Amino acid sequence: MNWLFIHQNFPAQYVHVARHFADAGDNVVFITQQAQRRLDRVRKIVYRPARRASHAHPFVRDFEAAIDNALAVAQVCDGLKREGFRPDMVIGHNGWGETLYVKDCWPNVPLLGYFEFFYRTSGVDLDFDPEFPPAPADAMRVRTRNAVNLLGLEAADWGQTPTEWQRRQYPRRYRRQLSVIHEGIDTVAVRPDPHARVWLRGGPSLSCRDQVVTYCARNLEPYRGFHVFTRALPGLLRRCPQARVLIVGGDDVSYGRRPTLAPTWREQLLAELDGRLDLGRIHFLGTIPYAQYLAVLQISSVHVYLTYPFVLSWSFLEAMATGSLIVASRTPPVEEVATDGENACLIDFFDTEALVERVAEALSHPERHATMRSAARQTVIDRYDLETVCLPAYLGLLKRLTRRLAPAADKAAAGVPTAAH
Repeated sequence: MNWLFIHQNFPAQYVHVARHFADAGDNVVFITQQAQRRLDRVRKIVYRPARRASHAHPFVRDFEAAIDNALAVAQVCDGLKREGFRPDMVIGHNGWGETLYVKDCWPNVPLLGYFEFFYRTSGVDLDFDPEFPPAPADAMRVRTRNAVNLLGLEAADWGQTPTEWQRRQYPRRYRRQLSVIHEGIDTVAVRPDPHARVWLRGGPSLSCRDQVVTYCARNLEPYRGFHVFTRALPGLLRRCPQARVLIVGGDDVSYGRRPTLAPTWREQLLAELDGRLDLGRIHFLGTIPYAQYLAVLQISSVHVYLTYPFVLSWSFLEAMATGSLIVASRTPPVEEVATDGENACLIDFFDTEALVERVAEALSHPERHATMRSAARQTVIDRYDLETVCLPAYLGLLKRLTRRLAPAADKAAAGVPTAAH
């Protein structure tokens, strides 16, 4: 079969399924903006969207960028069509507009869209953190930002989203065409390892025998509770004089606003806490290779995961899969997976005292939490394992969609009238 994947990053959420089809001998093409990475037997086509000087209203500049992406992808699709390539299915992420015009190239080819987050004006991320209240116009801004979401929902034949909470953010009339299937965690590779070790530059090496508190995010920012975590560190380090803190993540901003008092949130929080932190025991590792990141999770005594009501991070499930003891925020995306006292310790997102107390207690009495660690890993095996749960579910969805949509597409291509899907 011919499969066409579309995602500005590569391979992103499609790493496992694209590799599966390539290994099976199918023809796999991937349209992306990412030039560096490779997957064996996957043909990657890199596109560069045209970016023009914009005089449009600020609310629609993201929309303009999405249209630029969509036009560039459509041009690649037209080139593939001229080559004689016709996909049996197109699978793509809707968030950056890339899939909007695919149907204009191949009207009768089924399109499965990835729908990650529908912006809400209240009750989710926008008005969650009182330290960063929304501006008066923010509700209108995020409502406008859903334009790409809504166009994508109309363009796709079906949709997929990784969690039930994310599905519930979409308008009720669209939920029936969104399947909840997570990308999956490779629990064979992401597993406990009592022999794991992390070497710190110019410092000691750490293992499971050390008191290690870990925190991981793509970027260190409030959406992932970096400000709350950092403000808890003075009290935590006083309570636990042997503990070291390993912080993984970059200094850019993936979500939300940029800092106003320093170039990065890391610098702003460190300046705020100047003189109150033992920086000899706090190690900012930045963005690190995946193997080293796994080792960080595997030596973790306590892993802290904080998030706004927003997209659930892969790192949360990966930390659970390594058997880490999780102290996490009691926010809806986390509560879909974790239950306090069973497979994690849940606290109020803003309660730094509770964060210090739960982490300190776990460091002081690690033997009390062995069952919780095992339960955390078992949760991921039972609900999110790549090979036994998620990939089979995803392949099953593709098979059902191919059976249901392809015959109608073939009839339409032959000029036979069909019922609307």
